[in-house]
Amino acid sequence: MIPIRLDGVSKTYGEDSEAEPTVTVDLTVQAGEFFTLLGPSGCGKSTLLRMIAGFVQPSAGRIRFGEKDVTGLPPHKRGTGMVFQNYALFPHMPVADNVAYGLKLRRVSKAERVRRVDRALERVGLEGYGRRRIDQLSGGQQQRVALARAIVIEPDVLLLDEPLSNLDAKLREETRMQIREVQKSAATTAVYVTHDQAEAMAMSDRIAVLADGRAHQIDTPRKVYSEPATAFVARFIGRSNVVAVQIESVEPDVAHVRFGDGRLIVHRSNQEAPVVGETRQASIRPETIRIVGEADADFHGVIESVEFLGSTAMLDVDIAGSRVTVSTPEIDVEAGSRVGLTVAARSGWLIPS
Repeated sequence: MIPIRLDGVSKTYGEDSEAEPTVTVDLTVQAGEFFTLLGPSGCGKSTLLRMIAGFVQPSAGRIRFGEKDVTGLPPHKRGTGMVFQNYALFPHMPVADNVAYGLKLRRVSKAERVRRVDRALERVGLEGYGRRRIDQLSGGQQQRVALARAIVIEPDVLLLDEPLSNLDAKLREETRMQIREVQKSAATTAVYVTHDQAEAMAMSDRIAVLADGRAHQIDTPRKVYSEPATAFVARFIGRSNVVAVQIESVEPDVAHVRFGDGRLIVHRSNQEAPVVGETRQASIRPETIRIVGEADADFHGVIESVEFLGSTAMLDVDIAGSRVTVSTPEIDVEAGSRVGLTVAARSGWLIPS
């Protein structure tokens, strides 16, 4: 297992030297880590993965695997295994030959190829599938063949470019943990690209949230969710209410703020110091807001819409002109009703300026 370091790596497309980079990042992936590049379409995450793989040459910066500078090396000399979005399997070859392809290019002996292919298929749960044709496999099975082909060469770095995007929702959930388990058993460093927040949160040791060609936050899933570094991260990861609040007082790790017709205590970063009287943004997750009686309410509002989700309902509530989303188990509610709301103590997060 080796770490990956990107120092000032950027990529600019076009001949205009003044053009803004498509993506620019500094980041380190720890040895053995499952690291995810998460962001909307066009944010630069696939470009970044392809620069790590060697398919795209950076316009600036250096890429290092451990102590080795691989910036100028071609893909086949980087020690990487890659799983593509469309799997890129050879339809005329049986499963075993698809998995063995990289070993043949490396001139691995036939006996060793057979051993390693069998082991790789066992790791992905496809024992006995070696002679099957690709067109005899389901989408999920094809994805696992692609994964087996990537790990059979025993790569230092495993790269995965939205490998679950062609699967249905249920199969994605079943497969994502298997990918994580295979990565652990293969003892390799992994970089995973996705636009799916649930995948990233469930699978990753750390996440880089990308937008507009830069990393807005690099952190654990828990911190990305509960301590967003920017308003974009708060809105992109799950559902969040990003609301304007006025700072009333400040303590070492919390701030007392006014919102609507009430007050909140929200956590804040120790790296920034809000100023009393200023207006800032705070992230309040829908599940931290509860419907309560008038006497116990922090705020009062009017329900604008109700989205029934089975065991819960998502409400859009107008609070003094601000629309707030509330997740509640109380499903017997109607649009137009006036409600009292309270927010769990210290559950909000003051977004750094």
